[in-house]
Amino acid sequence: EKDALCSGLEVLEKARLWYLQRLEENRARQGCFQTQQSGVNPRQDGAAEAWSCLIRSRIQRVNGSLGSVMTEPNVTSGSSASLPDAVTDSDLRWQNTGLAQEVSNKNRKISLLEFEKDAILEQLDELQAR
Repeated sequence: EKDALCSGLEVLEKARLWYLQRLEENRARQGCFQTQQSGVNPRQDGAAEAWSCLIRSRIQRVNGSLGSVMTEPNVTSGSSASLPDAVTDSDLRWQNTGLAQEVSNKNRKISLLEFEKDAILEQLDELQAR
């Protein structure tokens, strides 16, 4: 039972560190995004609002996931017979977290590329208008 509790605490600590890292990255990204918005036009203002909504939904999803991990019966109470299941479940959850992080990174790159594309298209429109 102590091993199961230690395993649960380890999972929670990893989740907490991951969560704090995501918050810090989002703050940095939001700061970077706000500096890019110095010359706001309606098109960019809508993108900022959509971005803010996306960030809020991701934070809510992470909070929900952390809540479900904290109330998971295999983590909080388990017998020595179910220990391998709890460890396997923990490993799978951690692997899933890593994959989710990778997807998040790819989505961030896609978003940045889309913003760059929009900026380039605006420059092209300006050049064609001259």
